[in-house]
Amino acid sequence: MLVAIPSAIKIFNWSATMYKGSISFDTPMIYTLGFMGLFTIGGLTGVFLASMGMDIHLTETYFVVAHFHYVMVGGMVSAFMAGLHFWWPKITGRMYPESMGRLAAVILFLGFNLTFFPQFILGYLGMPRRYWAYPPEFQVLNVMSSAGASILAVGYALPILYLLWSLKYGKIAGANPWRAAGLEWSVQSPPLTENFTSRPVVDYEAYDYERLGPRVEVLG
Repeated sequence: MLVAIPSAIKIFNWSATMYKGSISFDTPMIYTLGFMGLFTIGGLTGVFLASMGMDIHLTETYFVVAHFHYVMVGGMVSAFMAGLHFWWPKITGRMYPESMGRLAAVILFLGFNLTFFPQFILGYLGMPRRYWAYPPEFQVLNVMSSAGASILAVGYALPILYLLWSLKYGKIAGANPWRAAGLEWSVQSPPLTENFTSRPVVDYEAYDYERLGPRVEVLG
């Protein structure tokens, strides 16, 4: 129960950062939104397991498996993918195909939910985890979960392919493809060994995007 409190605070915090913002639905943001959705489901289902009456029924069932994966895989892997795609231009100096990135983010989100959401229902119905066989009435939900795992595999394979492809064929990213105001985006991509050739001077506010001018589209 105590874990749910800071988790809920963070969800509201992340949501509030987007309030009245000019949101661009590029690949990192789509992964971020997916992370927030999956992490929220994982956090809410944790409250079920923290309630004595429900936990007696749900312990050692597929409900626990689904809850764990929504938090540790759906949440954390989606957040990692968001960060990886955001920093990829700065790390490599190259852009990945934006259309492929968005497609992979959507596939991962849909595949993950199709894989693990049926397991909540299976666990509630009493299917134990770590069993290789199950009653016939659980067949449909287990097939759905297996099909979702296949879709999820595609969502993981696509980024590997297009990120490797981008190392040689991706468009040159430039210093600031996201039109960000941070100092890290004022140096070349990839950065020099010492980052800056001289001591940087900050004479603007942290979110003063107006001074940056229009965004340069190099996403492809």
